Amino acid sequence: MAKTGKNTPLEGVDWRFIGKNVLIAVIIFVVGLTVLFFWLRRYTEHGQEVQVPQLVGLNIEDADSLLAKDRLTLTVIDSTFSRAVPLGTIVDQNPPALSHVKHDRTIYVVVNARTRKHVILPELHDMSYRQAENTLRQMGLQVGEVTYEPSEYRDLVIGMMHKGENIEQGLRLEEGSVVDLIVGIGQGTELVFVPNLSGMTITQARATLLSQHLTLGAAHYDTIPQQGEELEFVVYTQEPLPDKSIREGNSVKVWLSTDPQKALMVHVQDDEEEFF
Repeated sequence: MAKTGKNTPLEGVDWRFIGKNVLIAVIIFVVGLTVLFFWLRRYTEHGQEVQVPQLVGLNIEDADSLLAKDRLTLTVIDSTFSRAVPLGTIVDQNPPALSHVKHDRTIYVVVNARTRKHVILPELHDMSYRQAENTLRQMGLQVGEVTYEPSEYRDLVIGMMHKGENIEQGLRLEEGSVVDLIVGIGQGTELVFVPNLSGMTITQARATLLSQHLTLGAAHYDTIPQQGEELEFVVYTQEPLPDKSIREGNSVKVWLSTDPQKALMVHVQDDEEEFF
């Protein structure tokens, strides 16, 4: 059969040149892949792990020093409060102790608060004893001794004490603190003299009345006190007036002001009325 004289597409291709370049490309690829493999193995320290130490029970400073020896870092992610473990110590960790991790891993911990949690004492006056007891317990406070005193009404709280001192609403107490309650048992049969409350804060007036088996009634302020300012006000007049005799358990109303001159003015008026 005679030749047509036309060249096929593959004629004139230098296969040796192509094969050489392909071989070089394959060698470069294999070498690059091998280098990358060993670099990653070195970078990630494949197979080189350390054991996570037990951190629970340690304080932050000691735990941080311990982890630094194995090139581990510590991060506090939360805090809690528990009376069962020392303050400021670690109560939980992740990853857990004895697990294995690589260098430069972060260990996350939960720490018990360094200081006890504080709660604000609620208003318990004129609250039933059972309700006051439940309120204190729900806030993390404990009910201590219960003292009964003559009062206008039975089974209502007429006073609160902490470590032997009279306390009022708004006081900040450590969680778990013990609050003693003074509870009314109704009016007594004895007559007592009303003490002079002039110049006293509401806390002092309440304690003085309780010592006489009397209770504090309505408290009227000449200006509305802001939160926490009640102790800046002092009694300038009261009802019944001092030295009047009333039955045990009765209440005494007071009027309070931040103006110390008000009490003097009231006393002058009282003296003038008695004179005439």
